[in-house]
Amino acid sequence: MALPMKTMKAAMKATAMKKAMKKAMKKAMKKVMKKVMKTVMKKKAMKKSTIATNKRAKASVFRGTKVKTVGGLTKEKLTKNRTGKVVSKAASAAAKKKYANNLGGWTKAVQAARKALGVKGFAAIGGKSAEGKALYAKAKSLYTK
Repeated sequence: MALPMKTMKAAMKATAMKKAMKKAMKKAMKKVMKKVMKTVMKKKAMKKSTIATNKRAKASVFRGTKVKTVGGLTKEKLTKNRTGKVVSKAASAAAKKKYANNLGGWTKAVQAARKALGVKGFAAIGGKSAEGKALYAKAKSLYTK
């Protein structure tokens, strides 16, 4: 079935308009996207954080690559322990004080008792053996809080 001449012309005109509009829109969008991309590219890179996080945070602050830890510790508040691990000065001092006031005296007393009795190698303090009982008695006599 053939379409009347008027409707065919109208249909052709409509498709031509459609194509022209599509072309114009594409051009306009290209221009807009160009502008958007320019502004995106101009943006500065993200600022590098000076706060250290995660497992080696204290080490990176101690080294000087970061300023402070998440907990607020700066280089002045950090120190290395006997094994070389970076730890808090305050926490280290508190632990040393606690050890000296609690277990340190007993440890020194046991060491002195072992030396006095001439005990070498492993000996259970206060165990079932005569050596252990003697060691415990000597350590107890030497122990002072």
